[in-house]
Amino acid sequence: MTEPVLATHGITKRFGAVTASEEVSLDLRPGEIHALIGPNGAGKSTLIKQICGNLRPDAGTVTFLSADVTAEDTVARARRGLGRTFQISALAMEDTVLQNAVLGAAGASRRAFSLWRPALTDRSLRAAAEEALERVGLSDYAATRTAELSHGQRRQLEVAVALTLKPRAFVMDEPMAGLGTEGSQTLTAFLDTLRHEAPILLVEHDMDAVFALADRISVLVYGRVIATGDREAIRTDPAVREAYLGEEA
Repeated sequence: MTEPVLATHGITKRFGAVTASEEVSLDLRPGEIHALIGPNGAGKSTLIKQICGNLRPDAGTVTFLSADVTAEDTVARARRGLGRTFQISALAMEDTVLQNAVLGAAGASRRAFSLWRPALTDRSLRAAAEEALERVGLSDYAATRTAELSHGQRRQLEVAVALTLKPRAFVMDEPMAGLGTEGSQTLTAFLDTLRHEAPILLVEHDMDAVFALADRISVLVYGRVIATGDREAIRTDPAVREAYLGEEA
């Protein structure tokens, strides 16, 4: 079997009497989109925070590119090539689209800039940022203040910022949230091509997008993975239908 790019091994996280993650083991393989679904309160956000380095699990480990990264923070994991987009936008709204993309490129280069101007005049950083914006269809908005973008365009910009990191894997937290049908279809088509550059762990409530994209799906309920399989296996699993999909299946 191909070595996973990203994996959790029995990770557990408790908050007092509440177990948010219970011995969760899942992996992300080269070239795939692995969707993580579950009802609200299932523990998806807590799990993603442990995978990305915001939270340290109480037990278990996280590996990325065969290295144990359990003790590493988000910056260290990003520098290894773990790209992330957020459920709630983490963009700098008062900065331009290009400035946001350059910030990602500067992080990827591990260089620090105290002012925007030195970063924006760095040719290599601008080139990386402009290439990412072109790929997501935002080249014409480079000088636009990010706050003026539509919700869908901000989602595109988040992906562009992640692309500047030259990621080896993506973790995407509800990228379809707030998008209309057309926006979801556009982003779905783009992510379908992106998997060949870096595999994607996709946390998503839009089941049309999940079933269109996912090679495998894991279902999280009350902090536990109750099923993992391909689309048809998940769609027809009685426990999954009862716990989450219901009539959506």
